[in-house]
Amino acid sequence: MQCHHYDAARCRSCTWIELPYADQLAAKQERCRELVDPFGPVDWLPAVASAEQGFRNKAKMAVGGTVDAPTLGILDPGGVGVDLRDCPLYPASLQAALPVLAEFVTLARLVPYDVPTRRGELKYVLVTESPDGELMVRFVLRSSEALPRLRKHLPWLLAALPRAVVVSANLLPEHKAVLEGEQEVVLTERATLRMRINDVDLHLRPQSFFQTNTAVAAALYRIGREWVDAAGPRSVWDLYCGVGGFALHVARPGRAVVGIETSTEAVASAEQSRDDLGLADVRFAAGDATAFALGAAAAPDLVVVNPPRRGIGPALAGWLEESGVRDVVYSSCNAASLARDLAAMPSLRPRRGRLLDMFPQTGHYEVVVALSRD
Repeated sequence: MQCHHYDAARCRSCTWIELPYADQLAAKQERCRELVDPFGPVDWLPAVASAEQGFRNKAKMAVGGTVDAPTLGILDPGGVGVDLRDCPLYPASLQAALPVLAEFVTLARLVPYDVPTRRGELKYVLVTESPDGELMVRFVLRSSEALPRLRKHLPWLLAALPRAVVVSANLLPEHKAVLEGEQEVVLTERATLRMRINDVDLHLRPQSFFQTNTAVAAALYRIGREWVDAAGPRSVWDLYCGVGGFALHVARPGRAVVGIETSTEAVASAEQSRDDLGLADVRFAAGDATAFALGAAAAPDLVVVNPPRRGIGPALAGWLEESGVRDVVYSSCNAASLARDLAAMPSLRPRRGRLLDMFPQTGHYEVVVALSRD
């Protein structure tokens, strides 16, 4: 991938961009093999490659500049805005929305937040695009001061950018390095963005997490479904379930599926998708995955885990080791923490593995392994 921002040293986020894509894939596969194979033997299936550019479904744009000339992109080390509206990681359809949003910033007088002086209102513009081309747009503000202007000019935005079906304001009053605050104000009639993934419609609320690469996420859920069906469980837990991607893909008549996620917004999204699909045997609940497992009266036949980078940790790994659970499907974005967890549950051996390149041009990836008990 060629990027003029990288060449000009304006943005160096794509740390592997100078490495040919085939070499990127090979290096990621080798890293996963190195860390996981000692717990095997593992049958490694061919890697799932991604498009090298235009694959991101979400733009996280820090706002800089001035209200009359805003920048959407990143901030340099001095807090000055660097405009990246034409970043090649975004598809053309997502890029096309960004000038309209910049114009709206000026129209609604959303003063960009200046990090060095801690003045201004608008910190970020977050845009997510669905496979159908619909958009969720979120304005991350320091306070509610700009809300009346957002509401006043919202009709203009919806007319200029009719694909924006969900628009919200997120309030982040603290001066700290986080992307969003706890309070969300939805400004449109619709509150969820529909993501058509394989044969499942997932609903995203503004504070729900979804993988940044739609095509590779779809492949991940297909793999999970295939591996779960091959194991033939009557009961499944999907821990760290997010908006229910795995749980809803593996649901079958007569198969009891439970999804657990800390985010109440994600759980509400998953429940809406479940209800739309009419899946009577699927249940979601908000809570801590480890606490749920440790407090359960009985273990299921199979557990799917999709934890953050830190992994599932010793408590949950220890529970899985002692639980008698027959099969585990473990989706990881960090093979180092996956290896630590595998070491804590030696009775559950990785039988199959597959790398999915969720994040081309960087050293990040997703790897999924199927574990079964000796």
